[in-house]
Amino acid sequence: MLTEREQTRYRRQLAMDVLGPRGQEELKKSSLAMVGAGGLGSAVGLYCAAAGVGRLVVIDADRVELSNLNRQVLYGEEDLGQEKALRAQRRLAALNRDIEVEGVVAEVTADNAASLLQDVDVVVDCLDNFAGRYVLNQACLALNVPLVHGACTEMQGQVMTIIPHQTACLRCVFPRPPPSRPSPILGCVAGTVGTLQATQAIKLLAGIQPGLAGKLLVYDGHYLTWDLIEVEKNDRCPQCGGTA
Repeated sequence: MLTEREQTRYRRQLAMDVLGPRGQEELKKSSLAMVGAGGLGSAVGLYCAAAGVGRLVVIDADRVELSNLNRQVLYGEEDLGQEKALRAQRRLAALNRDIEVEGVVAEVTADNAASLLQDVDVVVDCLDNFAGRYVLNQACLALNVPLVHGACTEMQGQVMTIIPHQTACLRCVFPRPPPSRPSPILGCVAGTVGTLQATQAIKLLAGIQPGLAGKLLVYDGHYLTWDLIEVEKNDRCPQCGGTA
């Protein structure tokens, strides 16, 4: 049940036909893990907290650096050298005192993924490397938890919603990781992609059909184009195929 304060806070969302009081109450009861509290995670965290997702778990092992601040808008110069997960926890809790925010200073690995993610309803991939993304993908398949993938570089980005054992998983679409290197990025492009991820996560948690399940949305910020690509499950995928 929403409190009077929550009814006022979320008035514009409660007025939405597609969300309404029932969807808002589902958000209040839900939990989300945001893995990575950088450029993507900044937008995901801020908008999911503002929307009223009841419990946010922010997982990141890094500390804030000056070079982060062109895109990681959760932080300011006063946060330099501090642990991202804990500074993000503080910022998001200040944004919305009616939700629970946990900061976990850790890198998600094959050994700890199940314990870190077992009590959440949706996982959002805000990482910057495919090795970590494959670990997340495998963990979400094992836990049967939806995963919202996002990635960006320069002025391009992509978003995909993965419903375990129903839609193509990350490894179906990207069987081999691209070369690993620091990616140049325009900050607002990371914000655009993260906002799209937040939208998908909120829809999943509120019981609204996720529009990007089984589809890869590719965004080009230079030419302002959007491509929606149908992606199919690979029965021979090493992570979600018949023998996985």
